[in-house]
Amino acid sequence: MDDLQLTLKTTFGYNEFRPLQREIIESTLAGRDVFALLPTGGGKSLCFQLPALLQPGLTVVVSPLIALMKDQVDQLQAVGVAATFLNSTLTADESRSRLRGLHRGEWRLLYVAPERLMLDNWQENLKNWNVTAIAIDEAHCVSEWGHDFRPEYRQISKLRELLPGIPLMALTATATERVRADIIKHLKLRDPGIYVASFNRPNLTYRVLSKDQPQKQIIDFVRKREDESGIIYCASRAGAERIAEALAGRGFSARAYHAGLDVVERSRNQEAFLRDNTKIICATIAFGMGINKPNVRWVIHHDLPKNIEGYYQETGRAGRDGLPGDCLLLFSGGDAAKQTHFIDEITNEHEKSVARAQLRQMMHYAESSGCRRSELLEYFAETFPLDNCGACDNCNEPRETYDGTIVAQKFLSCIYRIRQAGQHGVGMNHIIEVLTGADTEKISRWNHQRLTTYGIGKELARPAWAAVGRELMRLGYVAQADSEFPVLEVTEEGRRVLVARERITLTKPLALPKAKRVARREGDIECDEILFARLREVRKRLADERGVPAYIVFGDTTLREMARAYPTRLAELEGITGVGEKKRAEFGDTFTRAIDDFLKSNPRMKFD
Repeated sequence: MDDLQLTLKTTFGYNEFRPLQREIIESTLAGRDVFALLPTGGGKSLCFQLPALLQPGLTVVVSPLIALMKDQVDQLQAVGVAATFLNSTLTADESRSRLRGLHRGEWRLLYVAPERLMLDNWQENLKNWNVTAIAIDEAHCVSEWGHDFRPEYRQISKLRELLPGIPLMALTATATERVRADIIKHLKLRDPGIYVASFNRPNLTYRVLSKDQPQKQIIDFVRKREDESGIIYCASRAGAERIAEALAGRGFSARAYHAGLDVVERSRNQEAFLRDNTKIICATIAFGMGINKPNVRWVIHHDLPKNIEGYYQETGRAGRDGLPGDCLLLFSGGDAAKQTHFIDEITNEHEKSVARAQLRQMMHYAESSGCRRSELLEYFAETFPLDNCGACDNCNEPRETYDGTIVAQKFLSCIYRIRQAGQHGVGMNHIIEVLTGADTEKISRWNHQRLTTYGIGKELARPAWAAVGRELMRLGYVAQADSEFPVLEVTEEGRRVLVARERITLTKPLALPKAKRVARREGDIECDEILFARLREVRKRLADERGVPAYIVFGDTTLREMARAYPTRLAELEGITGVGEKKRAEFGDTFTRAIDDFLKSNPRMKFD
């Protein structure tokens, strides 16, 4: 066992590295700049934490969120690593004490926000603290093409001039190829080792449901998972409050989180969620980045996200511990219309065009009949190798198709006739108004009531025609212009099938679900569920005594492995994930005694 493997096992309690971790660690120890893209739950933090223990000096970690700093420092201190943070939550005395420790070389890792690094007095400090590595977490914040651009991240590149010989490591969980190139450029990484892991999260199950009485749909979903932690994302603060109140009124442990709450209440609600005192957080997208809670078992999107990148990041907060997680999106065309209205109010034409394209991609995902996993991976330029992922609604319960030739011909013909009559294109709404025979000012002004396609689509409601139009776009028969006016055009392929009257198969819209839950999924650890519940109670007591979240003691993966192996002596904890030397010494007796007591009145279960 080499030094890397030994440190991994004795300090962090893991028996093996996750994909690309060892290669990234070896590159940074060799003094090379690194760009690392690992999915949420892929073990990014270990890539800079472990090298910090194997080389002299201080590793500076640039982190955008105060909550993330405290959380990671708590976890590091729990396994015996000398780590600290400096931010605005500390008193003057606490800050001075930590600064003195830094001047004496007492710390191996220091977490700071990017703004603090650029302060004049800090530049002198950094030169004196024997900094040997710099890690930039959530590095996508440096790119305006990313989903969470933060201008202060652009200042980090000045560290190149301040500490020219120090290797930089940029880490993120989500970035398209364009964002990756932007990160490398703006952080001035020099010939970096580039490591891109698969975006696939095999332990997550993806589902999209037609939104219908969403409060009832959410309550039905949560009722089957009362002991599990979950996040419900809402587009508005009012929506987050409304869902939290509806759940709390029915006895569920739920709180809201959004920027409209005062800082104290927001912090209190987040802390209650991290410590398992509250099971459900109903939040706007203000919540989540850097929330290192590994046992979130499900994520619901009450409203349509603005883009796939944000959706991937938010769903990725489920199942960070590798155990199964459920991701549910409630979709309605009305949500898309609301988003389109907001986009229309954007004054910058480039931003408006980007937002429209991102929304189209998100709607394509929501309405697609293909494998959800393949759709997500394709967005990040990755190909899923299987035809059926076995862990999404479209693979497990394929949607029905129908002969859509006639409706497709009507829609394509309508676009064609409008263009032929007026020499200008129109958008989706106007085409649907012509098809359904609407009496509008624009139809009268342009004489579109005289078109042969006027009123030929009265058999379908407007939302049904919108679904047809969006599917024809997905199939490549219709294209939408990325211009000031999102007009529709029939593509070459669309003209061909229109003239040839080829049969066109369409997918029936999302229907209300048949509620099914897959018994065994990727990441499942079969164990004694009664003992698992007992061990969670022990963990909660220990965590509360120490004033930390429960997962700082042990994660669910560790407890499930204990509830499967029944260790009753310290030596039998060997090989259990997450049990390093310090934690075994501190908590081992308590858990093995609890298991021994349990077995006095309960039989051991046998597992395959």
